[in-house]
Amino acid sequence: MVKVLIVDDSVFMRTIIKDMLTKDNSIEVVGTATNGVEALEKIQSLAPDLITLDIEMPVMNGIEVLKELQKQSKRPKILVLSTLTSEGAEMTTQAIQLGADDFMLKPKDIPHVRDISQELIDKVKHLICLPSKFVTRKEPVSTAAADRVVLIGSSAGGPPMLDTLLAELHADLPAGIIVTQHMPPGFTKPLAERFNRISQIPVKETETGDSILTGRILLSQAGVHTVVSGALSGNNKKTGRIIHTNSPPLHGVKPAVDKTYESAVTVYGKNIVSVTLSGMGNDAGAGALAIKEAGGKNLVCDEKDCLVYGMARSVIKHNAADQILPLKKLAKEIEKAVRGMEGIDV
Repeated sequence: MVKVLIVDDSVFMRTIIKDMLTKDNSIEVVGTATNGVEALEKIQSLAPDLITLDIEMPVMNGIEVLKELQKQSKRPKILVLSTLTSEGAEMTTQAIQLGADDFMLKPKDIPHVRDISQELIDKVKHLICLPSKFVTRKEPVSTAAADRVVLIGSSAGGPPMLDTLLAELHADLPAGIIVTQHMPPGFTKPLAERFNRISQIPVKETETGDSILTGRILLSQAGVHTVVSGALSGNNKKTGRIIHTNSPPLHGVKPAVDKTYESAVTVYGKNIVSVTLSGMGNDAGAGALAIKEAGGKNLVCDEKDCLVYGMARSVIKHNAADQILPLKKLAKEIEKAVRGMEGIDV
């Protein structure tokens, strides 16, 4: 049984969150708190496994709670519930930097609050399974310009899968990695911060002009498309850089996975491994086909491991999937495919 403490100054939100969580028999809400001071007291008396933490509260806000919890040797897992605003995104980034384990976006419209019910339950269960200690990263094996890339695309249900996949990739993987996850603008930065704590390979949000380097993971910035552009290096080999474009949404999303997949083909050709995870819609199918036609390899996660099987199914419908694998086998297959490219000219 997972013991949860709900921390929120809104009686409406406390009631709704409790109602959503208690629909799952493996979760017990052991208490609620209306501000940070009360939360710290109840953490001591109730010893919850996890707290859901609002940021903006009277008396003591969520950021101040996190600062206090940093002083303690043992603390519960922390799931921040953040408002879908630019200010909410900035506060969420700060919360992750202060030790929050994950975040979740509160719907703006009250009628849609219950729409997050299953996602909330899934996040609570996922966080409890994650190790409390985060990776201690050694110096990167290489930060040279990448001559091969791994491209990962996901949407709804993607972040927990990315936790698993990125944590299992070895630090010495000889490739650059670009992850494109559909998210609202502002919220890919805190997501990159969170991935950076669990991955053996450093993670950062993309910026225009970023070089694609071996030994680094780039998470596509939300609100713009991440396009891969090529430039000639000193040894007359093409090297990849990130360009952000403000072209219209594709498949109703920005960033679109197809934009990244298709543009990477012009730089890396057959030296690409794509991995498509959970997500709704058709994004990734056309891009995966372009990769296949260039001689690259496309991996698709098995349906049983995906919350939504739209994007992955799109790759399959385009006859572009080379392998359909369980989530737990993807990291090993990525390593195998990338290392098999050694010695291939770009």
